[in-house]
Amino acid sequence: MTLAVIGGSGALDHFTTIRTEAITTPFGAPSARPRHIRIGEIPALFLPRHGDPHRIPPHKVNYRANLHALKTLGAKQIIAINAVGGIDASLKPGAMVIPDQLIDYTWGRAHTFSDGGSAMLRHVEFAEPFAGRVRQALIQAAADCSIATVNQGCYAVTQGPRLETAAEVQRLKRDGGTIVGMTAMPETGLARELELDYAGLCLVANPAAGLTETPISEQAIHDQLARTMEQALVIVTRAALNLQQ
Repeated sequence: MTLAVIGGSGALDHFTTIRTEAITTPFGAPSARPRHIRIGEIPALFLPRHGDPHRIPPHKVNYRANLHALKTLGAKQIIAINAVGGIDASLKPGAMVIPDQLIDYTWGRAHTFSDGGSAMLRHVEFAEPFAGRVRQALIQAAADCSIATVNQGCYAVTQGPRLETAAEVQRLKRDGGTIVGMTAMPETGLARELELDYAGLCLVANPAAGLTETPISEQAIHDQLARTMEQALVIVTRAALNLQQ
């Protein structure tokens, strides 16, 4: 089965690019040309969610085009790398979470392929949004590599691109959110509509707003993600191998 990785452009430096693929979709152009890459010795696809260079805000990402392009190129399994803030007090910067649930707080995004016209109307089952073999491969990969991950969590998906207020974070916490980010929806739901096996590897870059006395620094977020990415890609590489077995 063909594996695809969706992530930030910062992950590109860690993969060997074979070629890029010019592709259009009925939903417009994807964020960037998908790349044929090698993860170790395993051929895969990579798509930078925010473009290359990193420029597209989360509410403007063409999630439908991204997922449709990967499916057209043969993807059946997707690992999504997401930057998040930690709501749960135990999730410090540098932690990695493999979530099992999400709550969608986004609005106005093109969130389904069932959008009228000639499109088939589907009501996909979504009770366990990340369930599948890819998620189990990520969990096993972290264990194989002796890298600590939190293997449950509820991803609260906000609109962005601004960060949340302290009051909003308290609401997310009351609702059951343990991490907060801006990109898991509609990406996860669209993957389910396309019958793609999809799971997320979430990198905690900062405590969510109001949980520390120090204001959140955008530079500190980028610095933390760069430090965590090395271990994240060790997990991704091992997971790709696990999925081949």
